[in-house]
Amino acid sequence: DNNHAMLVGRAIFSVLLLLYVVFLSPLSVKVPTFIQHCDQVARSLSNPQVVFMSRDKRTGQSFIVDDYLKGYQWIDENTPKDSRVMAWWDYGYQITGIAKRTSIADGNTWNHEHIATLGRTLTSSEKKAHNAIRHLADYVLVWAGGGGDDLAKSPHLARIGNSVFPDHCGDDDPKCNKFSFYSDYSPTPMMASSLLYKLCQHKVSPGVKVNEKLFKHVHTTKHGLMRVYQVMNVSQESKDWVADPKNRICDAPGSWYCVGQYPPALEKLIAKRRNFAQIEDFNKQGGKSALDSADSAGAAWKRAMTGQAGNQHHAD
Repeated sequence: DNNHAMLVGRAIFSVLLLLYVVFLSPLSVKVPTFIQHCDQVARSLSNPQVVFMSRDKRTGQSFIVDDYLKGYQWIDENTPKDSRVMAWWDYGYQITGIAKRTSIADGNTWNHEHIATLGRTLTSSEKKAHNAIRHLADYVLVWAGGGGDDLAKSPHLARIGNSVFPDHCGDDDPKCNKFSFYSDYSPTPMMASSLLYKLCQHKVSPGVKVNEKLFKHVHTTKHGLMRVYQVMNVSQESKDWVADPKNRICDAPGSWYCVGQYPPALEKLIAKRRNFAQIEDFNKQGGKSALDSADSAGAAWKRAMTGQAGNQHHAD
């Protein structure tokens, strides 16, 4: 550092290297592209996801799309305060924070088995889905209207369900290809008969209707981006059981974090699950997944879950 000639030489080399990188190297093209990309991503992330601007393709005029916000507000204003809302986990925090209702799952998805149970239920046939949902939720919410809606995500939901429930698509179809779209974008038979397809396409696609004796359509937002269905014949026995503090499994008495249990009526369904060990399972012990580590009671149906009535803090 005391050699002035060396310091000058290093400074000149640094300047030349910088000039080369900025003006002569391939990075001179890539850097502005990268900066533009970062700016676009930042703008996208800074916009609220429940309200956004759109443009009319015919008139070119901009307008605000607030379907998601209005949909959650509708739930807050038109459903009982103790209602439990089932939806794919993407919308769990919005259900809790905006609609102010208990969500069955949210973005804290460390419990893969629970998320798979949700995916399996939503992509099952209408009657099979209702047999489980009536013990878990009072309403079902779906994002519809095309684009990245629940129907577009549904093959992913089916694959997740099949990873834990081998009877869903079968071990011979691990990617659950039987639940997908054909090349003409029409649904395969398994998708067409699923609850999720019928909820999204109810009276939209020709001949598609949900059985309103099982799921009653109660609300669709202005642009059709959110649809809400009331679960009919909800099991009050299961709802009371889950709401009873005696049936909560908490870290400590009075703890804010309760992993919860499924109601006994779902014992047969939960017994079909197989463990899905994940790399990030920090509770993993003896080859078991985090699910079994939290299963203090040891019974098949005493599995970690969210969405207990009266518990507004949820973890999957």
